[in-house]
Amino acid sequence: MPFNEKKRLDPSQVQDRRGRNTGRTVAIGAGGFGIIIYLISMFLGVDLTQFVDPNQAAPSTSQTYSEDIYDLETECQTGADANQRQDCRIVGYVNSIQAFWTDELDSYSVEYVPAQTVLFSDVTQGACGYATGASGPFYCPSDQMVYLDLSFFETLQSKYGAQGGPFAEAYVLSHEYGHHVQDILGALDSSGVQSGSGPQSMSVFTELQADCLAGIWAHHATETGYLETLTEEEILQSLDTAAAVGDDRIQSQTQGYVYPEAWTHGSSEQRQAAFYDGFQSGDINACNTPGWED
Repeated sequence: MPFNEKKRLDPSQVQDRRGRNTGRTVAIGAGGFGIIIYLISMFLGVDLTQFVDPNQAAPSTSQTYSEDIYDLETECQTGADANQRQDCRIVGYVNSIQAFWTDELDSYSVEYVPAQTVLFSDVTQGACGYATGASGPFYCPSDQMVYLDLSFFETLQSKYGAQGGPFAEAYVLSHEYGHHVQDILGALDSSGVQSGSGPQSMSVFTELQADCLAGIWAHHATETGYLETLTEEEILQSLDTAAAVGDDRIQSQTQGYVYPEAWTHGSSEQRQAAFYDGFQSGDINACNTPGWED
């Protein structure tokens, strides 16, 4: 799905913190509980690191980045740039996703509130606590931002066997913005850690609904004017990524066995089915009563 080369991008929707000193003291050794939280957070759609008390974390060190300073405003101006650079591609996907949900929610007389995506390297500070590369992409309802370290996509391929590809990135972003849509509609009120775990839990339902909403955007992506026709290969990239972040796949690869009662996001099969259900229907109402557990 190449971008429309002449389409103007809006880099203001992406906040780039890569290559910048955080100016903060970053906890490196968060103790046994902190380490567990960071591992559990990996590949989840919402941040769990907020539950780690930074006052109990030691030792600590000041984090200084050595990367180049990026300037999305000058480097990501059109779809042609998105076809050449990964960070500009992220800008293009964010623009397309938000353009769609602005129009879609308006048809239901609901105002869509834009949410920035924060690109960072290694660690950054957000309203939900510290975001780290180990925690994976997540949406923070407290500041209504999506946090993303681009190294996550390399980890998906190298450690979890995902196929990868540009539309794998689109799937991840559209899933996180699915959480933002849920937030706007009030559907996140009963989700989170307190919602339990297991295939039938509210936590799993919330994540599968976000997958479905990601599929809704994919169905309408070309209508936003940013992207060309979606190919079968790109659909497969999304489905493959959904499978790679299924609870059963992650459990099998990290602990050697599958324990459904601990699921918080759903199995690989559930996540693929949720995305594909949204993609096939293109109708937000299809995400209300999914029945993906069948």
